Amino acid sequence: MTATPKTVYDHMQTSPGHRLIDVRTPVEFQEVHAVSAINSPLDALQPSTIMANIPASDTVYIICRSGGRGQKACEKIRAAGYTNVMNVEGGTLAWADAGLPVKRGKKMMSLERQVRILAGSLVVVGVALGLLVHPALFGLSAFIGAGLVFAGVSDTCGMGMALARMPWNRVTGNVCETPTGAAG
Repeated sequence: MTATPKTVYDHMQTSPGHRLIDVRTPVEFQEVHAVSAINSPLDALQPSTIMANIPASDTVYIICRSGGRGQKACEKIRAAGYTNVMNVEGGTLAWADAGLPVKRGKKMMSLERQVRILAGSLVVVGVALGLLVHPALFGLSAFIGAGLVFAGVSDTCGMGMALARMPWNRVTGNVCETPTGAAG
């Protein structure tokens, strides 16, 4: 189930008990997020923690960058037995494009861009090593290419998950918002 950003915003204004959970990485969240969002990264998402103390009548809205991770989070929460959860169509990009309130922080290099830089670099290194050292080293480029195909088919990127854990992609301090939407 999905809802448009405007519908979610209007619903949250008239029914303040509902929650907006942003499942992007802390760095992405710090860069820009809906003012009422609480950060709970997808890789560490615990449905029982998210749903604790939320009345069954309240809806939990899940938002990410564009909708893909939000859908995965919704599936994970539903699989844990919670049904009143909806994905925000188009994610934070659509939220901001709709002119809804966002909080902007420090601009960071996106995880997607980091993956492209690293994957491209490894392919070039693999080709150079294959030409200059030993033909078997072309395998590095083939491995990276296979990983990119797998990421495209499965919508899961191992390189992206590994890069998200790197020190430059960590945030110091608490970037989460309080459940009422005040800055934290």
